[in-house]
Formats: sequence, C-alpha cells, structure tokens
Amino acid sequence: MSPLVEALSYEFVRNAVAAGVLASLLCGVIGTFVVVKRLAFASGGISHAAFGGLGLAHLLGLPPLAGAMGASIACALALGLAGSERFRSHDALIGVLWSAGMALGIVFIRLTPGYAPDLMSYLFGDILTVSSRDLAVAFALNVCVLGIVALLFKELVAVAFDESFAAVQGLPVRALFTGLLVLTALSIVVLIQVVGIILVMALLTIPPLLALRIAKSFVGLLAWSVTASLAMTLCGLALSYRYNLPSGPAIILLGAAVLTGVSGFAALDQRRRRSP
Repeated sequence: MSPLVEALSYEFVRNAVAAGVLASLLCGVIGTFVVVKRLAFASGGISHAAFGGLGLAHLLGLPPLAGAMGASIACALALGLAGSERFRSHDALIGVLWSAGMALGIVFIRLTPGYAPDLMSYLFGDILTVSSRDLAVAFALNVCVLGIVALLFKELVAVAFDESFAAVQGLPVRALFTGLLVLTALSIVVLIQVVGIILVMALLTIPPLLALRIAKSFVGLLAWSVTASLAMTLCGLALSYRYNLPSGPAIILLGAAVLTGVSGFAALDQRRRRSP
C-alpha cells in the first residue's frame, strides 16, 4: 500500500482532502470572476480585514470563522457601496484596510487573556486541522455561493466584462457588483482554512490565470479553473504530506511553479513562431 493511500485511513487526512475539494470549487469559480473583473487587490484587502474579525472573535470567545465571516462581509459591503470605479481610484485606502485588519487582529489576540493561538495557522493555513464541523460550514458556503452564481450567472458575467453595457441593459450594476464582492468574501472564509489569509489571493488568481491559457469560452474558463484548482490543491497537499512541508505554502508554490513554467513555455513558443 502506498503511503498516500495509507494516509487516507486517517480521518484528519480525509477531512483535509474534502476541504481541498470544496475550496477548489469555490476558488475556481469565484477566482475566475476575480481575475476577469480585476478584483485581486480588493480580495486581498477583504481577506486581511478578515483577520481583524478572527482576532475579535477570539477576544469575545466566539468561533473564529464567524468573526472572519462578519468582518469580510462588512468590508465587501463597504467596498461595494463605494462603487467599482471609486474604490479602484482609491487603492491606497484598500491598502490601509489591508494593514489595519492585520493590526487589529494581532491586537485583539494579544488582549485576550490566557494562551494566545498560533498566528501561523491563521496566516498560512493548516488544512490538516480541519474538523467535521468546519467541513459542514464549508459545504454550506459552497452550496450558498455556487447556487447564487448559478442563479445570477448571466448577470454576473455581464457586470464582470462590461459594466456600462450591463447598465444599458437595465441591470442593477452596483447591487450585482456588491453581491460579487460578498460572494468573494464568503469564499475567502473557506479558503482561509486551506492556505491562510496571506496566501488566499494566490489561490484565487493562479488557477484562473492557468485556465486563461487553455479556455476558449467563459464556461470553459470556469471548468479549467476548477480543474487547475483541484490539481493544485490536492497535489500540493500530497507534496506537503510526502516531504513534511506546511500545506498552504506547498499548494501555492506548486501552483506558482506551474504557472511560471506554462508562461515561460508560451513565451518561448510565441518567440519561435515569430522568428523567420
């Protein structure tokens, strides 16, 4: 029996694999909208603001994910109400939100009496500690987010590609844009368990960027993004188990290495075709 197959006999490994699959579905779908709409920086701000919510929840004795969800949704609503054009022209404010969320989280955790939790598990994730309760929350969020995307698919695609055209068609652009940010915030709560706060943005962007090299349509882009995310997460998890590496960084470094290789090969192929 191979070591990887033997590892699946442990419940915490099976939970980790299930969490990886659920997170991959979310980051493959929502990450595609993040890349197409160029919301990577805003997503980073939302994820780091979530750390403030984690710290506050720890201070109040509440579940950490509840605090992260509340803070990330509040941040998404604030950015959405400001409007897409406005917050893009004030990217420095997103940077302040980014750093302030981290600072608040550290302060809240420091103010909490008793033992302070390991910040590394929040910052870089620890998928091997995912419990059955965490999986239930992740599954519920997957159903919620993916269900809303399915119901509003055409509207969200229209807003993602051309807000002006969507407005001419009578679509509530600001509401849809805000909803997209809220869906991103809910996805981030799930992804925090897999790769942590600092690496969330990479997991939201690397699979769609890989899919852009292959896909010929938006539906194909979604499918390839989910596939790339699944491969990146599960293979990264296998590497972390095989070589005793932290799971979050292993997942991201694998994806970054593949993206670098694919981009380099594409550049060389393009140069070869141009040469006489």
